[in-house]
Amino acid sequence: MAKNVLLIGATGFVGSAILQELVSRGHNVTALVRNPEKLQTNANVMVVKGDVADTQSLTNLMKGKDAVISAYNPGWTNPNIAMLIEENYPKILLAAKNSGVKRLLIVGGADTLYCTPNLRVADSGAIPQEIMGGVRPLGDFYLNTLMNEKEIDWTFFSPAGAFDNDGKRTGQFRLGKDDLIVDAQGNSHISVQDYAMAMVDELEQENQHQERFTIGY
Repeated sequence: MAKNVLLIGATGFVGSAILQELVSRGHNVTALVRNPEKLQTNANVMVVKGDVADTQSLTNLMKGKDAVISAYNPGWTNPNIAMLIEENYPKILLAAKNSGVKRLLIVGGADTLYCTPNLRVADSGAIPQEIMGGVRPLGDFYLNTLMNEKEIDWTFFSPAGAFDNDGKRTGQFRLGKDDLIVDAQGNSHISVQDYAMAMVDELEQENQHQERFTIGY
């Protein structure tokens, strides 16, 4: 059954893959983006230019939707990425709660996953320092805010350690909870297309409730 979804960040690396997956499965998408000219028009997609910092407009866009999928990222080259994530993710959560939307699915990061017992990826030295400004605040939002959130049915979907940008949608992946998934060679990776497939599977199947899950080969 087709769902009505608000997708935040539909022109980004992950968001565009999720948009393609949603459309291929016949879902109806309202795409909230900063630059509408980056999106091609589609019968199943309504493009809206907006700013996630505008909580009231965001709330209005979410009303009546079956779910919100947030792939929000201010941009890895944005010098204010840390501040914007810290300020805007609580606004996305607040808007979702105020709107009455049933589910909020969030594109997370791998940094809060455990790579060994009691050691999270963020503390292992595996993440380059130059991207930590965009990584740590989203992880902190999950740990400090989402994990204590009981009013809305949220899901935080952490990818593998690395995204493969090879265009492969294999459907041959594994899902987990809080531990980094690695392959037989010890690598943790997933194609963005398979990640998008699993995200839309979760939208349709509703298996995860007020919890995080992860993916890898």
